[in-house]
Amino acid sequence: MHHDVVELRDFYASRLGGVVRRTLQPHIRACWTSVKGDTVVGLGFATPYLAGFRKDAKRLAALMPARQGALVWPRDGGTLSALADEDKLPLLDASVDKLLAVHCLENAERVRPMLREMWRVLAPQGSLIIITPNRRGVWARIDTTPFGQGQPYSWRQLKMLLSDALLTPVNWSGALFVPPFDSRLIVRTARGIERLGERLTPGFSGVIVVEAKKDVIAPIGKVARAPVIGELAAVKRR
Repeated sequence: MHHDVVELRDFYASRLGGVVRRTLQPHIRACWTSVKGDTVVGLGFATPYLAGFRKDAKRLAALMPARQGALVWPRDGGTLSALADEDKLPLLDASVDKLLAVHCLENAERVRPMLREMWRVLAPQGSLIIITPNRRGVWARIDTTPFGQGQPYSWRQLKMLLSDALLTPVNWSGALFVPPFDSRLIVRTARGIERLGERLTPGFSGVIVVEAKKDVIAPIGKVARAPVIGELAAVKRR
């Protein structure tokens, strides 16, 4: 089940949404120290985390599931967002250097075909980052935020899913040890709580952040293809 795109937008406009964005952004940057000259694509609702890449990425796109709906993004310049089916991405084979999936895996109706599509569009040395609710974390148990919806995963389940899709995890981290409550206290203490959680209860993070690479260069079955956006020309960074 997908969130409505307006609900996701409103969440990230809230105090708690700001805490989430500021907490997760360093985990993404730790994996992607540079995107200079790269084609960067977000899948799900990744726009809060893509804005920082507009300056350096060669091409940038935010693909949003049809069941979720899409927003025009960004507000200034050309539109870089589009609707897409998760398991039929309108992208060329091996055309994406960096792929970021947020609010995606837990809501997907066909997880394995979607992961195979991610494998298909990733360049040989491409990097995939998935951020998804941790089954053991508090955020997956409280449905007042987007991370409390859909199917949460354990670290072991994610590893198995990625392996089945010929994707090899290369970096793992946990984030969102802060409780999922919108309050001034959470905003003021978020950094300290994160540091304590990483040190004392690493297995109980709110979300799991995993970076994966292509395991092998090999076909994984024929799939129906969506019409292709010509090398992302329609969503090229301006």
